[in-house]
Amino acid sequence: MSRNLSGYSLTLAMALAGVTSIVQAADLAIAKQADNEQIERGRYMVKTGHCNNCHTAGFANSEGQMPEEKWLLGSGAQGWRGPWGTTYASNLRINVHAMSETQWVDYVKSMKTRPPMPFWSTAATTPQDLAAMYKYIKQLGSAGEPGRQYLPPDQEPKPPFIQYPMPVK
Repeated sequence: MSRNLSGYSLTLAMALAGVTSIVQAADLAIAKQADNEQIERGRYMVKTGHCNNCHTAGFANSEGQMPEEKWLLGSGAQGWRGPWGTTYASNLRINVHAMSETQWVDYVKSMKTRPPMPFWSTAATTPQDLAAMYKYIKQLGSAGEPGRQYLPPDQEPKPPFIQYPMPVK
């Protein structure tokens, strides 16, 4: 009788282990689908939030026809010059990899940057959308070089740069 109970117990334990594995696999599949949805939402936010216009060198000139592997590597040599000095768009792919998701969301919600970065728009973005952007940018991988450093107003930038205010014709 004890042999039968031992066999029954072993069979029951194996069945429970199998059910546990199936439940764990289902949980992983659900989590992966949620991550994929978040990544797609982040891609949408980056695209419709016009991040690439400044943070991807040549994006505007290509009318948005740039492969994603080149997205968000910074403005390269392109600067924006005005009374504040000259600013260059940062390499978001390096920045995101240096921060946790929470740090990224907190940073973007509280940052006050120089023009032309519309920090008031990013501050109004929901934490959920910023988290989705983080996941999208993170999955692109860290690549490229850090962006150029800000130049104060008394320093002449090397071309190319966009002058603000725009010259009147």
